[in-house]
Amino acid sequence: METVRTRALTRRFGDLVALDQLNLAVEEGEIFGLVGPDGAGKTTTMRLLTGILEPSSGEAWVDGLHAVREAEAIKDRIGYMSQRFGLYPDLTVIENIDFYADLYEVPKAGRNERIERLLAFSNLTPFKRRLAGNLSGGMKQKLGLACALVHTPRVLFLDEPTNGVDPVSRRDFWRILYQLQQERVTIFVSTAYLDEAERCNRIGLLHRGRLMACDTVDGVKGLLQGALLEVRCDSPRRAAILLRATDLGGVALFGDRIHVLVPDIDQGRLSIEAVLRAEGIPCHGLQVIEPSLEDVFTSAIPAVTHV
Repeated sequence: METVRTRALTRRFGDLVALDQLNLAVEEGEIFGLVGPDGAGKTTTMRLLTGILEPSSGEAWVDGLHAVREAEAIKDRIGYMSQRFGLYPDLTVIENIDFYADLYEVPKAGRNERIERLLAFSNLTPFKRRLAGNLSGGMKQKLGLACALVHTPRVLFLDEPTNGVDPVSRRDFWRILYQLQQERVTIFVSTAYLDEAERCNRIGLLHRGRLMACDTVDGVKGLLQGALLEVRCDSPRRAAILLRATDLGGVALFGDRIHVLVPDIDQGRLSIEAVLRAEGIPCHGLQVIEPSLEDVFTSAIPAVTHV
């Protein structure tokens, strides 16, 4: 069953096309990741699906409801955590959750039990009397998630929820999301972290408002045409510049190593070695490797070197 569906969804801001003809379907109980750099259109997509923005053209449905004509009804069925979720720093953890329970008109009967479960679920019980303003970044994100879940939504929208959060807190946050998935909650998450995108059931690669690919992580990686060679050499930055000037495929620098996409492995090896040899750059290793999502993204968008 499709929980989120869009058809040619488009949003313009003057001459800027922030989202361009988006066609997408997300299944019930799926963790779907919308992946792309800043300015790709991820937040615009979230705001369209949650009824905050109206599209310039096209349509969207969430849990069977039309995102424009039934926008108010959608709000009762979704949880939405924006990049700047509205926590109140002068309220305690439990007061923040209770406040959002009032906003969502959660019945008083059973509310306390629900809140205590959310506190335990997000590992916030020991901190429930602490002011939200005194929480760490990761704990604030978990509190924001608890507030978004207080009315038991069927669909959860998370806009870059772990941006700026330390790796341990990111891991804990995703552990909570997997628990929610077991309860058949559909999770639509946007992220600029490609390693984080690997945790999703399916992903969509978004760039400049256009959906470039949509599949499982392995399926998206399989879209990469050719073989990927990893080069270890002296002066990797200079070597990458030289290799980009050739007729080889995509060239991307990853720390002290260079990834080069080539149509043919043997010919690619010879070409790379010839370029380095001609410039007097020692090569210490050249091997075929499995592509990562970042390799796919940098190959599809040559101008983007970091996501």
